[in-house]
Amino acid sequence: MSDGGDGFGEILSDLIGATAQPLTSVDAAHRSCRVRWWWERRSRTAIVESAKVIGLAMLPPGRYHPFELDTFGLGKVLLAAVKRGCRRLIVGVGGSATNDGGFGLARALGWRFLDEHRHEIERWTDLRRLQLVVAPQGRRTISGSPLRQTSVTVAVDVRNRLLGKHGCARVYGPQKGLRPEDWPLAEACLRRLALVVKRQCGTDFAAIPGAGAAGGLGFGLMAFAGAKVESGTELFARHARLAERLRNTDLVITGEGALDRSTLMGKGVGEVARQCQAREVPCIGLAGVIHDAPPLRKRFAQVHSLTPGLTTPDQARARAGYWLSRLAARVARATTLPGARAAG
Repeated sequence: MSDGGDGFGEILSDLIGATAQPLTSVDAAHRSCRVRWWWERRSRTAIVESAKVIGLAMLPPGRYHPFELDTFGLGKVLLAAVKRGCRRLIVGVGGSATNDGGFGLARALGWRFLDEHRHEIERWTDLRRLQLVVAPQGRRTISGSPLRQTSVTVAVDVRNRLLGKHGCARVYGPQKGLRPEDWPLAEACLRRLALVVKRQCGTDFAAIPGAGAAGGLGFGLMAFAGAKVESGTELFARHARLAERLRNTDLVITGEGALDRSTLMGKGVGEVARQCQAREVPCIGLAGVIHDAPPLRKRFAQVHSLTPGLTTPDQARARAGYWLSRLAARVARATTLPGARAAG
């Protein structure tokens, strides 16, 4: 299962028969790295997983601040897909380390961001000075983009808009290292970017649900690559025939690192639980840690975590597989399916 985040490329490529393509790009900190994207030749479909290029898991913990990171490396991967001749491009955007609104990706595609003196802006934290966005080939619209003849779908794992208290900086920024004192600058830069793009293109991309996905990468792909947003879970569910599978299921067990309010904002685990609830199939959620348990219990039949009841956070991270199996065994002993009969 994948909602557009880690594992999206592997899973979707397997479902549609695409093969891995190696490439050298840069990660969110602009360090050279080997990455993969996937190619299905007959339909000329390319699949790109952002987490494999600019993913948070690719960086040493605590070494980089989001103000130092951007999506430039992802743009290089998209250009490689275009050069191959793709007609359909699917980009999963969950799991990113970035909060730049797609600024780096746009620069990799050839877009330029200018201040009032027509000096080029090279860091997304300087976007407060933005006055003009210039598309590739000197134009001001998507018609100048290298992706203008490609159908681009953004598989998002959340429905958040770009700005505000439910925007990317405040809701997901802390997971990437943004502190509350960083929010005003991050918000000001993204707000200015959204304002200038709206003024030039006539579309308020920031207000579209999913614009806040992956630190605003949803916004960036819509504004600078002409993309359409789709739920990564729905995309996965369609290709995996999830509804058909649930009709023949008595119990679903799912989980993620942290079950919290963001789980219920369009992420895969929360959406699977929602579909189970609609079909009256019990769904158990397992996690490393649980926050905001009461709302979760309205969606899940049960929720359980490794910490603090079973082990410490350090031990859970160090031996995740071991402790997860212990947790699963404990839950199994305490769970009885509706209609189940005790063994003789």
